[in-house]
Amino acid sequence: MPELSDIIGQDEAIGRLRRAMAGQRMPHAYLFAGPAGVGRRTTAVAFAKTLLCENPTPSRQACGTCSSCRMAAAGTHPDLQLIYKELAAYHDNADIRNRVMQQLGIAVIRSFLIAPAGRSAAHGRGKVFVVLDAELLSIAAQNAMLKTLEEPPAGVTIILICRQPERLLATTLSRCAMVRFRPLPSDFVRGRLIDAGVKEPEARFWSAYTEGSLGLALRLEQSGMYEIKCDLLKRLSGPTDDAELSEHLKKTADNLATAAVNASKKAEGSTLSKALASRRAAGTMLQLIASAYRDAITIAAGVDRPLAHSDQQTEIRILADRFEPAKLAAVIEQLSAYERLLWRNVNPRIIWDNVVITCDSAAALRL
Repeated sequence: MPELSDIIGQDEAIGRLRRAMAGQRMPHAYLFAGPAGVGRRTTAVAFAKTLLCENPTPSRQACGTCSSCRMAAAGTHPDLQLIYKELAAYHDNADIRNRVMQQLGIAVIRSFLIAPAGRSAAHGRGKVFVVLDAELLSIAAQNAMLKTLEEPPAGVTIILICRQPERLLATTLSRCAMVRFRPLPSDFVRGRLIDAGVKEPEARFWSAYTEGSLGLALRLEQSGMYEIKCDLLKRLSGPTDDAELSEHLKKTADNLATAAVNASKKAEGSTLSKALASRRAAGTMLQLIASAYRDAITIAAGVDRPLAHSDQQTEIRILADRFEPAKLAAVIEQLSAYERLLWRNVNPRIIWDNVVITCDSAAALRL
């Protein structure tokens, strides 16, 4: 498990945490804000490990050898808890266990954060709760945890990890010390991908597409999305039957969702709902398609800007020649509208039918 000193590219955030630990009054609630995949969760766990360490170094570093550090590294420390919406599957109430959770709700927060925070630490060094995807906290959940955020039991530290702080209540934000995480340099992301065995053209694409998110780049690469995106661009730029392309897009999203469900079950022991996995997979595909049209605008408008899809410039130029910049922008706007509809229980087949029509003609939304 990385220590605070091992975190790369987030010197400002790490410096703030070290200053907090050295201060007279350390905040008891933090908000780690920034894009996904830049080290927020890794930093949160390393920070928690330091707070719980039995023999921290004078430089505010976990010793790495005490029983607390060993348990934290193994993910078995009883006083370090990750909070996420899928914990609903372990709730005492069967009705809550059987729900498909789209938010991090009050039932999870009460059972897995508020109640445990009031109990004594198992190892006497305090407790740390790391709330993942905090922007998914429901209003009721946020209101329920306000008192715990403002006046937690002695030794309790709460870390909210969030991409979009503006989605949280002002009352929640006011009770947390904000720690900003920045996108990682593109060259750094590309280099780490190459070190992990990713071929240079693919590494170059993911480093540009993810805009400095190493974690997202690795996750997408490992899921086989590069081959899918290359195939998508070839199909979108070439002659194809609309019905055939729509069916292909639907099947691809279904296959990605099934793989995500299986991977979640293997990694976490809990089942990611197929409905949620399907929405995420379709959303990723729509974002990849939209990025191709953004590159097409760059070429069509003559903008001096690097292409994310520099590995498929021929396909991008075909898209750029198909429409004027205003219509290319309309396609991107429509794709964003389709992505929003994914979360409103619209039939995926209808969405993909419209995606194909939009990409072929820049037609307006027909749903």
